[in-house]
Amino acid sequence: MVVLPPLQYSIIKALAEANEPIDADSLASKVGKRAEDIMRDLEELRARGFVRIEHRLVTRVTLTNLGEEYLRSGLPEERLMARLRELGGNASISELNQSTGLSGEEFTAALGRLRRLKAINLSGNSISLTGDESELRSYISELKAILSSIRGEVEYTGELPKPVEEAKRRGLIKVRQVRKLIVTATQEALNLYRVGELTSARVITSLTSVDLASGSWRGGVFKEFDLTVEVPLRPIRRKHPFTEFLNHVRDELVAMGFEEVKDDHVDAALWNFDTLLVPQYHPARRETDVFYVENKLKPRETPGEVMEKASEQHELVWSYKWSRDEALRILLRTHTTLVTIRQIYHRGPGEYRLFSLDRVYRPDTPDPTHFMEFHQLEGIILGRGVTFRNLLGFFTELANRLRLGKVYFKPAYFPFTEPSVEGYVKHPRLGQLEVFPGGMFRPEVLRIVGLSNDYKVAAWGVGIDRLAMVVLGVDDIRTLYTNNVKEIDSMRNPIEVI
Repeated sequence: MVVLPPLQYSIIKALAEANEPIDADSLASKVGKRAEDIMRDLEELRARGFVRIEHRLVTRVTLTNLGEEYLRSGLPEERLMARLRELGGNASISELNQSTGLSGEEFTAALGRLRRLKAINLSGNSISLTGDESELRSYISELKAILSSIRGEVEYTGELPKPVEEAKRRGLIKVRQVRKLIVTATQEALNLYRVGELTSARVITSLTSVDLASGSWRGGVFKEFDLTVEVPLRPIRRKHPFTEFLNHVRDELVAMGFEEVKDDHVDAALWNFDTLLVPQYHPARRETDVFYVENKLKPRETPGEVMEKASEQHELVWSYKWSRDEALRILLRTHTTLVTIRQIYHRGPGEYRLFSLDRVYRPDTPDPTHFMEFHQLEGIILGRGVTFRNLLGFFTELANRLRLGKVYFKPAYFPFTEPSVEGYVKHPRLGQLEVFPGGMFRPEVLRIVGLSNDYKVAAWGVGIDRLAMVVLGVDDIRTLYTNNVKEIDSMRNPIEVI
């Protein structure tokens, strides 16, 4: 007769009755517990050879607000085709654009998609139907079928179907990967259960005065302990190599004359985007690229003069109607530039160097060089005589101090800097990594936060996690956040490397 604690017996019973593998969440529900409450019991059952545990990677998919809207009102390409048919199959681009009700971005994308699917001909400013809509119908049918099938959260195992990938690319769905724990009862456990050789009893690991007084210990089974086994010794641990690396970078920047500043992780889109002249229709502000906070939080600080100047500059530069409500949306910051741009607003003119090294958040799909939560090293050099050469010199000097090797520069584009640059360093296995993006803040950005044209600001946002990968000899950004002792021991000591 094999005696198991009540919960472990219930687990074997549930697996035997199901007669198939069950994921940990469903199994916990069957025994009236939460998944985290049965993990220890599952591990004990696995150690005794009664269950097998498999970790399976699954993809969970939900509709975005954009996906729900398109499911209700139709895809932009559907609406554009319907309007083109109403106009007799021929129309000018300007005429069609004004009558579809689509935004400029949606219209342009739909036009390109219809042309790619051979549904329309474009000739100068004229659009006409080709008469062949087979590819378009197939594309729309598959995409809308996927969107219609998603109710709540849908799981996919293995590679995502092509229409799901397309919906993800268009921002119609949110995708996140999770590891599921799949539990299977072994044949030995099933045989014992079916012939009645398994029983349940309280397993006693310690005796209390209450147990002795009540006599309840008589109905239990004492857990065996082998007191001859030596307790494993671990050497005194040092700080995590990634933490050591970040602290060393802080020390180097302070030695270069910079002051560290910090700010909130949750803030208004005003500081994260609008003060930086990122237009409110920019793809970087979509819900697929930003963690928006869906509650009644109010922004900590929204000065009237900043709101007014942001509205003025956005409408002047980008020629659209700026929305106050969009600027007041609450989000998890996507970069630390909002820390220093707020510092410029509060400090005003002067000569100073600031940096912020802290966590930022973006809903990226995790891979070796991307993570949903990572660190950014952002900073500014502000003064009357600051030039673009100061920025390039800073990148080169920081790379020398961190022994990253030669920095390769190429021109870049960011909505809030001009000129802009991207700096690359070489990883021995991953190749060239882009780690030094930056540029000179545009005059319009400085006007929003009240800085006159007499002052220039060199700004940068370093992918510090990627730099850490080079220094620590790590191939996967997720390893930087591990608590696995073996993986931590395998990392280089950053102080010795630098």
